[in-house]
Amino acid sequence: MKDQERLLLADADRRAAAYLGSVETRRVFPTPEALAALVAFDEPLPENGLDAGATLSLLDEVGSPAAVTTNGPRYYGFVVGACLPGAAAAERLMLAWDQGAPLAMASPVSAKVEEVAGEWLLDILDLPRDSAVGFGTSATACGLSCLAAARQVLLRRTGWDLDTHGLNGAPNIRVVVSDKIHIVVLKALRILGFGTAQIEKAPTDANGRIDPNRLPPLDDRTILCLQAGEVNTGEFDPFVDLIPLAKAAGAWVHVDGAFGLWARASTNLRHWTAGIEGADSWTTDGHKWLNTPYDCAMAICRDPDALAEAMNSDAVYAAGSKKAQKNLTLEFSRRPRGIPVWAALRTLGRRGVAALIERHCAQASRLADGLRAANFEVLNRVVLNQVIVRGRDDEETTEIRLAVERSGEAWFGPSVWGGRPAFRLSVSSWRTEDADIDRLIGQLTKLRAERK
Repeated sequence: MKDQERLLLADADRRAAAYLGSVETRRVFPTPEALAALVAFDEPLPENGLDAGATLSLLDEVGSPAAVTTNGPRYYGFVVGACLPGAAAAERLMLAWDQGAPLAMASPVSAKVEEVAGEWLLDILDLPRDSAVGFGTSATACGLSCLAAARQVLLRRTGWDLDTHGLNGAPNIRVVVSDKIHIVVLKALRILGFGTAQIEKAPTDANGRIDPNRLPPLDDRTILCLQAGEVNTGEFDPFVDLIPLAKAAGAWVHVDGAFGLWARASTNLRHWTAGIEGADSWTTDGHKWLNTPYDCAMAICRDPDALAEAMNSDAVYAAGSKKAQKNLTLEFSRRPRGIPVWAALRTLGRRGVAALIERHCAQASRLADGLRAANFEVLNRVVLNQVIVRGRDDEETTEIRLAVERSGEAWFGPSVWGGRPAFRLSVSSWRTEDADIDRLIGQLTKLRAERK
């Protein structure tokens, strides 16, 4: 049995290596034929177990051709970075350990490495060093954790004990968000029980930033949600103006920094985040700009006790400290997502992370300049790694995007800006070189010329 296990895992490694060896040249979006072949998975549940080798073979031979090459150099969708080799290797070893990591008793090595990863994260992002860091699945889940802590703290200030009395009859808590707020923040708020009547949207300027002069009134029963990296334009709310207003009113400030928070790692870009350290909580993703494996994000809370109290899941058989990850995130049963974060930070170092961020921003500017020269309409001022583009009309905008998808040369997603269709180009893969940017400019220019 042990020999069979080794052979199976060796076969998986061989197939994975072959896939990775193809990402530089393979189609970014699969062919219609590859998508149609997925019908092979439509089989009834086997009465008796089937061979594991044959199962792996099916997954690879039918599944791999239908995979989107997010790990390649020409994927510009959803601000997803290609997985760094060091982070991917750490993930593979972590999977071999096959340990849950709710607290140190379950996995001492995971607890230690995640503790160090949290310290490094606060260091490189220059956030309050005694903050709690929880490693969760996504900005959605981590945002929910932070917002739950915010609500509990604000209610306690009114004398309301949420753990004892629940929400029935509780004092009203308001939430103020940008009118360009990301949908995952609204989802987290909805799950927490906030209805549209309790959520007020703050007007934004032409760049998608909250206008301090039109900010709704704040008080000590308000959660103010700000953005570091608006999903289309990549812009930053003016923290230096907004956060002092919120603090003076006694409001809790949460910052959704899924990708934009990483601008803090660059001396040349961190001015966009000036004042952000004054917030109460922050979220960011590893699988976006840090290029870790997918399903890796961080909840950061200035008040460790607040996050630990809101997320506590101590049991008589598994009690942990307030630093235990099960007491900082939604999951009790969890894998140690902080390990690939640690590996990425260790293999890149402070300078490597800064260089990665700065290179992508330079490439986004290069892309925008090339598309402007080809008479595309670039809708944002490109302060970060996001480029929002429109053709001569809505039809051309949509058709060009679909033509690129059909070609397999690259992939980027649709968006809407100012009520009209656009497409969004996100530069965030460590594999993307300037030549890939020029290749995309050339393809888009050619497609546009063919439509004259």
